[in-house]
Amino acid sequence: MSETIFRGGTILTIDPAHRVLAGDVACVDGAIVHVGGAYTPTTSDYQIVDCAGCIVMPGLVQAHVHTCQTLARGRADDMELLDWLRTVIWPYEAALDAEAAAASAELACAELLLGGTTAILDMGTVHHTDAIFDAADRSGIRATIGKAMMDADDPQIPKGLRESTAASLDESAKLVARWHDTPRSQGRLRYAYAPRFVLSCTDELLREVGVQARAKGVRIHTHASENHGEVALVRERFGKDNIVVLDELGLLGEHTCIAHCIHLTEVEKRLLAERGAHVCHCPSSNLKLASGICPVPELIAAGVAMAIGADGAPCNNNLDGFLELRLAALLHKHRVGPRALPAPEVVRLATLGGAAALGLADRIGSLELGKRGDLIAVDITALHSIPTGSPWSAIAYAAKACDVRHVAVDGKVVVRDRRLLTLDVEQVRSHAGKAANRLFP
Repeated sequence: MSETIFRGGTILTIDPAHRVLAGDVACVDGAIVHVGGAYTPTTSDYQIVDCAGCIVMPGLVQAHVHTCQTLARGRADDMELLDWLRTVIWPYEAALDAEAAAASAELACAELLLGGTTAILDMGTVHHTDAIFDAADRSGIRATIGKAMMDADDPQIPKGLRESTAASLDESAKLVARWHDTPRSQGRLRYAYAPRFVLSCTDELLREVGVQARAKGVRIHTHASENHGEVALVRERFGKDNIVVLDELGLLGEHTCIAHCIHLTEVEKRLLAERGAHVCHCPSSNLKLASGICPVPELIAAGVAMAIGADGAPCNNNLDGFLELRLAALLHKHRVGPRALPAPEVVRLATLGGAAALGLADRIGSLELGKRGDLIAVDITALHSIPTGSPWSAIAYAAKACDVRHVAVDGKVVVRDRRLLTLDVEQVRSHAGKAANRLFP
């Protein structure tokens, strides 16, 4: 039995009462056993992590990222979505080999952990998903990962990304068996079916994804209603809107997380709420691609479950969860009013909201007894954070990724005093640079 005590911080529990406490958070064998006040170790096998001057809180949970795209950072700026995909991202993904995919994922996971993100919902590319899982495993992050599914007969999709319906489903089933909550994954790694979006998939594939995801008890992760051009093409093909199509093909449910959802009809908003589907708000990506702004306050008012994510490095260009949290808090105030998404609400979206989108709200997302020890200590002694009138305000409006001092996943310290313990950062940097030079000579 091993104990880890995060000592002496201000604690944002994100529990139902939104309690703010002082003192210690203790984990035994990865589970939280104590929150607030002083904790006395019960064995000689313990470590104490000094959190003085820090806010101790659940780790950020990003419900939409593409770790496989990180090597294309800065290669696809100032473009709109469909051109961005067709001219840069899809050719880049088609050129990835297993080594480059691993280098990209390791780089992303290192950045995410050092910035306080402890769990992700990740969409890979069509191939090399095992390499992405291996990289996530080495990093110590909690990850739900899916291979991108693309079986549409579209000449604008590179040959290296086109696959048959049978091959796409067969490879996904093998990945479920290898990685989804298996002993090998130690409870940290899970699988999600990831049809890229309805335009990249046949009706047959989408219907079967809906059936298999329910049968196997895994998540569905996709994109929808991100861009006006995309919405128009969906209407041209189906005579219906994105969310209606997903629902009629059997993909909507509490196990579904859809990125973006910017351009929605009232019917689509009601469908999302009625089916219990989750929407991931990606503010930086949506702004940079000029896609628009997801109507988050309206979706919350309609009863839609919301989460936050950075998306991929080529459309962001970083994976800073605190930046996304701050943008989510600010973007809607000019239109809805200053009380739109107050600090406690947006911090909850970035933690427990993301946990729910991953189907893990019973395990992570708040600091409560029995949950897993996924937590971070955020230094609030920097000049940009003092004085700290409210810990909620400090996290929502002032904190930066570089303020993260300690990070734990499953009670295991993976970042201590801003140093990543699971991966060699210099080696990660070197591998990423070499792989990027091969892809972009």
